[in-house]
Amino acid sequence: MKIIAVIPARYGSTRFPGKVLALIQGRPMIEHVYRRAQESRLCDGVLIACDDPRVMAAAAGFGARAVMTACDHPSGTDRIAQAVQHEPADIVLNVQGDEPLLHPEMIDALAEAVRADASCVMATLARKITDPGEVEDPNVVKVVLDGQGNALYFSRLGIPFNRDKTSFQHADYLKHFGLYAYRKDFLMKLKTLPPSALEQAERLEQLRVLQAGYKIKVVLTAHDTISVDTAEDLLRVEAFLAREKVGRP
Repeated sequence: MKIIAVIPARYGSTRFPGKVLALIQGRPMIEHVYRRAQESRLCDGVLIACDDPRVMAAAAGFGARAVMTACDHPSGTDRIAQAVQHEPADIVLNVQGDEPLLHPEMIDALAEAVRADASCVMATLARKITDPGEVEDPNVVKVVLDGQGNALYFSRLGIPFNRDKTSFQHADYLKHFGLYAYRKDFLMKLKTLPPSALEQAERLEQLRVLQAGYKIKVVLTAHDTISVDTAEDLLRVEAFLAREKVGRP
């Protein structure tokens, strides 16, 4: 099977315009994501899906393969679908462009989940929450699972609601990461589905899949990341890299 990782790099972020080009250790954030994705053992290639000439130029500057997509896509999934429509791939990974601390093992775990299970059309990642404050943080998406490890629901609220404060501790909650793996034929089907009411209410595009009746397999990971949504997040990433002495990718 041919596996390709695609990084949707939208310049016009609402909360942080141009964030994919924000500098981290002197290099654009999108380069950090690209370099980490390249370290995947299972991916046969990495592609950046751009919506702005400035992102295309930056990608060319560090030698990445990139394609221009429409600027009006409603979600990263739609942007990826356009980027890979003519790509010879069996499995497509959606690697968010605002995850500069992404671990390559996270990509491989997703790819393997789809590759190893013919019935799995889509997979994503989650980890147990370690910071109690994240349970009620709307910027941290939570997911609950069925007995087979498939997603029942995603929410910005702390789900499940722990009414009696006894059955769940904060470590029982799962934090969702916005990384996905799709079988390409399912991705092409997914782009034809209209946005769902739940998706629009929570502003979570994966709810379109669940509301349409499809399953999303959830792979648990021990790795954590810092998603960059604000300038403050960027400072947290810089501090992490300095503290851990990771250095440039």
